[in-house]
Amino acid sequence: MTHCILIGAPVDEGQRRLGCLMGPAAYRVAGLARTLAELGHSVEDRGDLIPAPGRGETCDNPAVHHLPEVVAWTEALAAAATTAMGAGLPIFLGGDHSLALGTLSGVTAHAETLDRPQFVLWLDAHSDFHTPLTTVSGNLHGTPMAYAAGRSGFDALPPFPAPIPAERICMFGIRSVDPAEHAALLRYDIAMNDMRVLDERGIVAPLREFLDRVRAANGLLHVSLDVDFLDPSIAPAVGTTVPGGATFREAHLVCELLHESGLMTSLDLVELNPFLDDRGRTAKLIVDLVGSLMGRKVFDRPTRSF
Repeated sequence: MTHCILIGAPVDEGQRRLGCLMGPAAYRVAGLARTLAELGHSVEDRGDLIPAPGRGETCDNPAVHHLPEVVAWTEALAAAATTAMGAGLPIFLGGDHSLALGTLSGVTAHAETLDRPQFVLWLDAHSDFHTPLTTVSGNLHGTPMAYAAGRSGFDALPPFPAPIPAERICMFGIRSVDPAEHAALLRYDIAMNDMRVLDERGIVAPLREFLDRVRAANGLLHVSLDVDFLDPSIAPAVGTTVPGGATFREAHLVCELLHESGLMTSLDLVELNPFLDDRGRTAKLIVDLVGSLMGRKVFDRPTRSF
């Protein structure tokens, strides 16, 4: 069984709709540790990170906000991720998706020490492929994949340890991409499994193709699960809802396939805004999905009342 390390990251500065800072507490209240323990895993909760004060970094793009705070979170999360990777499977409890600037940096640095390739499965409605210089909203939660892929424009952030080649990135469930992001993505050979692809090919084939590449390369796999990967009808507690997301059954299938692969080495849970939830419905669903990621089968599904 796996030693799961819970790391709270109450990051709220990567976007403008307050509430994601309550995410770590919501996952704990929804029984994440209990779910993992019931599946036979050991659980270590390292509490919530507290970043250092910001140092006043600036950006040429006047739309960008909270840059010093995001830089501080990136540094704190990178250090925590690197340390945790050597001790078990870290699960980062967010917090908005800007936390992945740090988690991706930390897990990739660890992969470099092992001389193993880092892969990323991005379960998200958005590609998050902006840079601080191209974002119109100024929301830095829309930039982590561009940072990890080695795009320029991140001078205020620590250099990424080793940019992740496009063939090691799989975007899954994408359905909202800005024109600037789309133009940039055309220059990269990233597997873009948007909802059109998943409608035509189904969930299983494209996911297994990517997992086969991870296995063949003896890679480490970071999974970043954004609440808006799911359809808002089942997961309303997110400030960036996009219709047409993964259904309950599709999401559990993705998670069960990931568990069966045995390849996942780190996990982000991001963009949960409990202030927008309905009696903890979304938090409970994400905890249920983590159960599937960690070994619960479909016939083990508990009865839920919302």
